[in-house]
Amino acid sequence: MNGREKIAAALSTEGTPEIPVVIPYEGILIRDHWADLSALPWWAREDPDVATQAAWRSAVAQALEGDWAVLPTARPRAARGSLRLEPRADGVYLVDGARGQARRLRAPEVGGWTARGGTESVHPEHPPETVEEIEARIPAPAPLDGHRYREEGRADLADALLAGAYAGLYPIRHVSAPLWGCYGLWGYEGLMVRIATAPDLVAAACDRFLALALRDVKEAAILGATGVFIEDCLTDQIGLPAFRRLNVAYLRPLTEAIRAVAMQSIYYYCGDPAGKWEALLDVGADALALEESKKGFTIDIEEAVERVGGRCALLGNLDAIDLLPHATEEALAAEIRRQIAAGRRNGGRFVMSLGSPVTPGTSVERVRTYCRLARALGA
Repeated sequence: MNGREKIAAALSTEGTPEIPVVIPYEGILIRDHWADLSALPWWAREDPDVATQAAWRSAVAQALEGDWAVLPTARPRAARGSLRLEPRADGVYLVDGARGQARRLRAPEVGGWTARGGTESVHPEHPPETVEEIEARIPAPAPLDGHRYREEGRADLADALLAGAYAGLYPIRHVSAPLWGCYGLWGYEGLMVRIATAPDLVAAACDRFLALALRDVKEAAILGATGVFIEDCLTDQIGLPAFRRLNVAYLRPLTEAIRAVAMQSIYYYCGDPAGKWEALLDVGADALALEESKKGFTIDIEEAVERVGGRCALLGNLDAIDLLPHATEEALAAEIRRQIAAGRRNGGRFVMSLGSPVTPGTSVERVRTYCRLARALGA
């Protein structure tokens, strides 16, 4: 079985005899380890040329040895024709010849926010306070015409990869949970206060973000994705009634829409699932992914298997912060073996994964070791 077949089977009701292995948030790993993954300069990530994009993405897929890959979009052909990269004395620029514009590119910062001097949080200066303001801030998405989308060339890069390096991989796209999208409107404190005091206002924003997410699902299907990875953050910090009203109620139509276009859904719930297990399953996703134990809570994969009871697939939550970068190979193999054994008790409805993104201090070779061990132990 190739990666696409293994993950598709793992997320089905039948399960898989061969356990697949994946790396969540590959984009973070690529940002932090570019020089170890590609011989091209960092600005190749911004190159409008489809062949260049396909080349570096193919090299990354080969280097990481996982079973899935994120399916990218391409700029429209008309726009690509007028764009070029131009190294100058003060940096590298993306030049738009048709508009006479040039934008200086920033090299990726290892560690992201941390590299700029500390953790950042969103603090909007003018948060919306009425439904009308929300509707003005988040316009309803325009209808997506699949034929026109392809005619414009937006699927050219995805097509090239699916015919080449991604042919045997499970192609995914990412979508944000509607409630998680509200963080950008109000920031952490503002969102939590409004969930408690103005739930109807938050619901209005979730309506808009659900519409955007449904458009993203349609785009994923047009590109040829097989799965959709739904990211949900901060919602372990709200009570169960609010979680059901403002989260499950919007995630359920999202997973149904994914299933309606013959794709599979993976719901990545960040935080402590205590007290919310049944609500998490009510989302209706084909698979549930959880973080590793941290932040004062414990998530053991064996307990997760007992809670799920074969009702959906599970992704592993191997510790990416301490165990992956620092454990001996024997200890790493032991934890992978334990997780796979737990996954087999879930009827083979299991994908070996990490609980969070690969850290900047974890080597690419260590990631490959993780993938190779998981593939051998899951055969």
